[in-house]
Amino acid sequence: MIMQVLHCPNCQGTDIIRHGKTRQGKQRYRCQENACKGRTFLLDYTYAGHAAGVKQQIIDMAMNASGIRDTARVLHISPTTVIKELKKKEPELQPVNHGVLAFLNPEQVEVEIWRSDELEVCRGLSSELDEMWSFVQAKAHPRWLWHAIDHHTGKV
Repeated sequence: MIMQVLHCPNCQGTDIIRHGKTRQGKQRYRCQENACKGRTFLLDYTYAGHAAGVKQQIIDMAMNASGIRDTARVLHISPTTVIKELKKKEPELQPVNHGVLAFLNPEQVEVEIWRSDELEVCRGLSSELDEMWSFVQAKAHPRWLWHAIDHHTGKV
């Protein structure tokens, strides 16, 4: 007889009991740790969007400037799943790097605008700036996202 120790994907607890079966006949488990409050889970989900690792990948891809459709296509999930997961995590996400803003003095910031081919010839540098906008609930509430990429170091 083989014993398998199960860990809750939410709290990593080991106080797990079996909790019936799904319509597809897969075993459902329930965590009895106080932190989970009786959450149920499966070992392998039919739909990839329900797995805990995929949910973290959605957040990571969003923070690395992947769009909703791009994320859905790469992870083989629905764009609706991506949107729902981002809405759930929205209070935890910060639109601005507050750590940098706390130490950044506006007088120390220097901005030069060059054509990329001229800048590469002039200084041997190559970078790219991109912007994208969307709206929240109504077009009266626009949100902007700016990216600056240094092609030599790969830093964003």
